[in-house]
Order: sequence, then structure tokens, then C-alpha cells
Amino acid sequence: RHQLYRGKSRRRARVPAGCGTCIVRAPVRTRLATATVRGAARLGRCRRAPLGRGACAPRSRGCEPHPDWLPKLHYPIRVGEHSQTAFAFGLIRDWSVVAGDGAMRALIDERSLHYYSGDVDCPLAYEPSGEDFLSPALTEAECMRRILGPREFQRWLDAFLPRLDKRQPKTLFTPAAVSDRKDWRIVHLDGVNLSRAWCWRTIAASRPPRDLLRKIASKAADDHLAASLPQVAGEYSGEHWLATFALLALLAGAGKDLAQRRARAVRS
Repeated sequence: RHQLYRGKSRRRARVPAGCGTCIVRAPVRTRLATATVRGAARLGRCRRAPLGRGACAPRSRGCEPHPDWLPKLHYPIRVGEHSQTAFAFGLIRDWSVVAGDGAMRALIDERSLHYYSGDVDCPLAYEPSGEDFLSPALTEAECMRRILGPREFQRWLDAFLPRLDKRQPKTLFTPAAVSDRKDWRIVHLDGVNLSRAWCWRTIAASRPPRDLLRKIASKAADDHLAASLPQVAGEYSGEHWLATFALLALLAGAGKDLAQRRARAVRS
């Protein structure tokens, strides 16, 4: 359950990770909420977190992306946790498409290209970090997938992650080991497995049907999903948020943009 806390000067929502995230609970059709969260406050304003059906409707008054700060951010935030720029940008861009906010969409596209279009040969040997729930590299790729055309994205991805066709580095293809699911920080690694599965599936769907990387990415997605999908329920340290990442992975691919799927879920 979502819990609202009143402070002396502000009200904040305790919700799963992400900026502008559509938080989907089971059953999906009846529990929806939107809010900015810890570590992403600069990217979004949140005076209240509306709860219940329709809370993710376009132009929600509860959470509006903040356009003034983005041009001031000279460098992207590349961590594997809440404040990561690429993850937030992807979610805000989806919102802008559903809401019909062309100005916000253009700003996200411009900033994303400024930050990431020149990235090549991403260093991957040290992923994941011990408390990550996002892959900095794969989430950046997922952000750029939304913005670039199919051929442009293929060229960019081949330069950004040039050894994927050789299944290198192994760390990116190997699900993270989670040693203690009662630990609220270590359990983040189940999140990195599920968010990697999401990214791998969207990468696979972006490639031609007979492309080798499509098969490689699909296999990597299946491996990561199998490692952590059973952990969505069990320990509260994970189950109160992991379902949101599992849903991203399960809805990914199939040749349709996730923004369209989210829009249909909201309207239902």
C-alpha cells in the first residue's frame, strides 16, 4: 500500500523507484498512482501523489515534469539507482507522448541526444554495483531506443555496446546474485535483473527478425527474468516495488511502444 507522510513543510509519498513512474499494483486495472520519488525531485515536482483509478491520467496535477532544471544539468547522472537520468527521461518521454506535451517531448529528446548520442564503447566490466536496481548502460540504450529511428538506433547501439554479438562482457549477460533478500539494499539486485530483462527485450524487439543480436538479447532477457521474477512476492523489502519492474519486462517488446501499452492501461 502507498503511504503518505505529512511533514512540517511538505508532504511526500513513499513509492517504488523512478521519476514520474506509473506505479502499477495487482490487480493492474484497479491500483494506479503517480509520483516523483527520492533522488529524482529535481526532475519532477510532486506536491501530492494521487491514488486510485485514473491517477496516471495525462496531465496529472500531482506530478508535472520540471522543464527549468534540465538545461542546467550539464552532465547526465549515470548511477544505477533513483536519480539516474536515462530511466527518468524514458518515463517522462512516455508521459509526454500520452499527454500530448510536445514541448516536454522535444526537451527530453534534445537533452538525451546531448548527453548520449556521442557515447561509444561503454565500460561495462564493473556492472552491477552492489545496490543497483538499474543497469546504467542498458537503461541508456532503452532511452535512446525511444528517440532514434530503428536504423539510427542500430548504428548507435553497435557503437555504444560493440561486443554484444559476442556476448561480452559476461557481467551484462549474467543475472546478478542476491545474497540476502531481507536486506533492503541488497534486494535492489533483483530489480537490476528485472530491469535488465526489460531492456534486453526492447533491444531484441528493435532488431530485424533474423538478426543474431535479437536472439542473444532475447536469451539474456529470459535468463534475467527467470532469476528474479519468482522473487516478486515473498519478502516485503522487495515485493512492495519489484512488481513494477517485472511489469516493464513482461510488457516489453512485441513490436509495440510501451507508451501505447501504458496509455491503454490508464484508460481502462
